[in-house]
Amino acid sequence: MGYLQEARENHVKKKVEEALRSKMKQKALKECDFYCSKYAECARGRTFSVVWQCRKQAKELNDCLHQFTNDAVLEEMKKAYMVEQESKEKNQ
Repeated sequence: MGYLQEARENHVKKKVEEALRSKMKQKALKECDFYCSKYAECARGRTFSVVWQCRKQAKELNDCLHQFTNDAVLEEMKKAYMVEQESKEKNQ
């Protein structure tokens, strides 16, 4: 039974991590909205040429997104989640 319980806990943790990653990506897109708009404006009406014509905008967007979507940010979000869960457990 111990193995099954551990597997269930890991499954929940995996779902929590996926939810945190999704939240992290949403926040990054919100924070980098300016660069998203610049890239979208450059890409409008282009097909294959977007690769070389919008290279500068794509790099700016990727640099911005990377600030908000990296392992360090995810670890901070995990820590905050764990603290929140611990405080909920204490209050119950």
